[in-house]
Amino acid sequence: MKQQKQTQLPESIRPYFWDVVFEELEIEKSAFLIIKRVLDRGNLSDIRWLVRTYGKDEIKKVVIGTRDLARPTGNFWADILGIDKMKVPCLQKPYFPIHFGLSS
Repeated sequence: MKQQKQTQLPESIRPYFWDVVFEELEIEKSAFLIIKRVLDRGNLSDIRWLVRTYGKDEIKKVVIGTRDLARPTGNFWADILGIDKMKVPCLQKPYFPIHFGLSS
């Protein structure tokens, strides 16, 4: 992770965290959640902040480490970061178990 002097999150990303106490988010400890939300919902200035704060390697870890991104987001970042799309979980076919009694 890149070293950053900033200890507070930008106020512009507050709306992306409606379900958590925004003031309790920490740049390093909450990195995965912050990156995931800003990738999916952020505007250009939010994305610039994200890249400056975390760097492309940390962002790449999130893209290949979660199924929780929107497909368009995963597709876009796979292209931008040069990630094999087979390694991006949100771009893979969802798993649907065959229910008891049904045959394939």
